[in-house]
Amino acid sequence: MPIKKSAKKSLRQAKKRAVQNLLRKRAIKDLIKKILKAAALGDTNKVKELLPLAQKAIDKAAKTKAIKKNAANRKKSRLAVRLKKMVIDSNK
Repeated sequence: MPIKKSAKKSLRQAKKRAVQNLLRKRAIKDLIKKILKAAALGDTNKVKELLPLAQKAIDKAAKTKAIKKNAANRKKSRLAVRLKKMVIDSNK
């Protein structure tokens, strides 16, 4: 346990930040799951509605350092590729 006042404050801040980071990561995962589920069902309107929200959540998480910048770009890229593949497969 921290003894100094500044160390106690640092611990409080770290706990708060950890909770916020987990919330941001969970939001990203939930949005990606919703998008992939909608894409699998062929609901393109829902996908078009949710994709910008997911990209925004990913960018915010990267901005606040909840995830790294390259990880954010990789998530967005892989999501776009998967959606494009699902659209191509559904058109065949």
